[in-house]
Amino acid sequence: GSPRRLLLISNSTLHGGGYLGHCQQHIQSFLGQKVKRVLFIPYALHDRDAYARTAREKFESLGYRLDSIHESCDPVEAVRKSEAIFIGGGNTFRLLKALYDNCLIHEIRKRVLEDGIPYMGSSAGTNVATVSISTTNDMPIVYPPSLQALGLVPFNINPHYLDPDIKRTHMGETREERIHQYHEEPNTPPVLGLREGTMLLVEGDKATLQGVTGARLFLRGKKPTEHEPGTDFSFLLTEGNPLNP
Repeated sequence: GSPRRLLLISNSTLHGGGYLGHCQQHIQSFLGQKVKRVLFIPYALHDRDAYARTAREKFESLGYRLDSIHESCDPVEAVRKSEAIFIGGGNTFRLLKALYDNCLIHEIRKRVLEDGIPYMGSSAGTNVATVSISTTNDMPIVYPPSLQALGLVPFNINPHYLDPDIKRTHMGETREERIHQYHEEPNTPPVLGLREGTMLLVEGDKATLQGVTGARLFLRGKKPTEHEPGTDFSFLLTEGNPLNP
């Protein structure tokens, strides 16, 4: 089986809590005691220094040293030497463009899928772990050379998934309608809508929903289904699965 280990978090901050506060126990359990240093990739936000300070403070409080890739003179070498990778949230288009610009797509894939180092993403960092960023909620403020992302899993994720609010008068498309529009295109993979407070743990060929809120799964041509924390999503990892085109 695959050596990949992923923790794909819907959001960095949950209402009423601090940065990564709602998932810090999951992070500690995921990284364990073997990992001493985490390589942080802050490309999704413009102020990378401030972002790195926020992440460093959090990870040091959990017992891990944090190196930010933007402080390295050789980003590719930083990935090659990393013990674990964390890509934070922000604008997904800005993030993906920077990954391409710094020639990191292949290097991150190799470290995670072949070498088995832990990969954590939150929000935009979760988006880029999937097949493509086609199901992000973000505005295309810059133009990456492709929408194809890291492909660490063979499906897409919609972080911050929102259910329709029946009390609101807003008449624009719901998140569900937008994902259906995506699936109107041919050969589009499953989309897992992760509500805030939810994350997907991938260990080899096993995927488990964790957190407090739940998720909604969209398969092309089928009605979406509702899933509680603890759900086994391992079938989504099987590239030959009939659910995956």
